[in-house]
Amino acid sequence: MGNVLWVGLGGFVGAIARYKLGGGILHHTEDWKFPIGTFLINVSGCLIAGILAGLVEKHDFFNAEARLFLFTGLLGGFTTFSAFGLETVYLIHRQEYAIAFFYVLSSVAVGIAALWFGIKIIP
Repeated sequence: MGNVLWVGLGGFVGAIARYKLGGGILHHTEDWKFPIGTFLINVSGCLIAGILAGLVEKHDFFNAEARLFLFTGLLGGFTTFSAFGLETVYLIHRQEYAIAFFYVLSSVAVGIAALWFGIKIIP
């Protein structure tokens, strides 16, 4: 049960951070056509995930509970795009280029198609 609480607490913090940051950006960019708020949240989430992953890989920072709180909880609540980016980079580091390419292409294309389909099936 302890792990679930760490993830839940991190998700709570991450979701609130996304809400506040996204709302603040939207307030200043209402007339923009480009969804800059989501873009900045996704990119900053990837940057944070990269920094934290680097600390884990190179310096063995963070115990298991802290990793659950930070990666699964906080960043998962802030943006799942950071997990997608991190998994893609790990595939590239393992020189699994074809899988990384397929993962990126299929995630974007199938995700958008699924969203479109979900909208269309509602009467």
